[in-house]
Amino acid sequence: MKKMVSIVAIFLVLFLLSFSINVYAETLDNVTTSVDKEIVHPGETVKVTVNFGQELGAYTVDVAYDSNLLEYVSFEGGTQNDNGSRIRVVFHDETGGSNPRSSMSVTFRAKENIITSNPTELKITANGLAGPTASPSYDAIDTPITKTITVEPSYADYDIDLKYTGDIIKNQEKDMKIVVSSSMGRSYEHTRILAEATTPEGETVKLLGIDNDMLEHDIIESGWGKDEGDPIGGKDVVKELDVRGLFSGAGEYSIILKLINRDESDNTIASKTLNISVKDEETQTPTQDNNNQDNNQIAQENQKPSSLPKTGSTVYYIVLPAIVTIIAASYLYVNKKKD
Repeated sequence: MKKMVSIVAIFLVLFLLSFSINVYAETLDNVTTSVDKEIVHPGETVKVTVNFGQELGAYTVDVAYDSNLLEYVSFEGGTQNDNGSRIRVVFHDETGGSNPRSSMSVTFRAKENIITSNPTELKITANGLAGPTASPSYDAIDTPITKTITVEPSYADYDIDLKYTGDIIKNQEKDMKIVVSSSMGRSYEHTRILAEATTPEGETVKLLGIDNDMLEHDIIESGWGKDEGDPIGGKDVVKELDVRGLFSGAGEYSIILKLINRDESDNTIASKTLNISVKDEETQTPTQDNNNQDNNQIAQENQKPSSLPKTGSTVYYIVLPAIVTIIAASYLYVNKKKD
């Protein structure tokens, strides 16, 4: 009886020992993840790498991604399966421990036609982790390790300009346009346009615009746009504002135009300084027709006759001898016939 109890006890201990080995796996304490870039432009690739901190003989790693922004390109470290939103990489060292791995990676490409900034996450989980000889086993990584990247276009700086044609005359309103543009503008939700002016001593300048409520604003005094700001951004963005410039006197003026971001303490997005000359009166520029008329008149005045005109007495000197010659010839001809 005692022998039987001893045998049962031994089997129970072995069973509990075996159970503890299978259930209580070790923890991988030195796992790290990295991406080779945090901002990815359309067409560019980004590589996410998992370093296990030691060599493993087996693992299954899942990398979840947003298929609206990224597409799978390649992997390293096993065999892969892509279900359209998750890449699974499975590795098992079939040599029995002579060819373990300490890392794996997956490469994605940012999709084309992205026109806004899009933060997105790569979420990494793992299971089936084991040492080079399939022992020891390690706890699964069930809580995702998250790497955040931003997929966005290659933005072009904004340009801000004041456009007009012709001369600017003092005390005469001048039609102008404030133009804000970019071939690929970063998106901002709350922007305003401001203007500053430097004038000749004692002179003033106004840039007057009328809003949708038919209210007139001097942009130099109060800026333009809602107090909270207006959105801007996108591909080939152009924002135009019709204004009327009014300059009190002739001279040299300097106007600084700014596009500011209300969400970042009125940080300047774009700025330009424009030097403007104001005249007392409009300069008359000769037209092409007037130039041609003046040239013809000058040519006519300078042209000299190639021969002098014939007067009345000069004509007689030429005609009279001819008449005398004809009469003489006729007389001789008549007398000759009589003979």
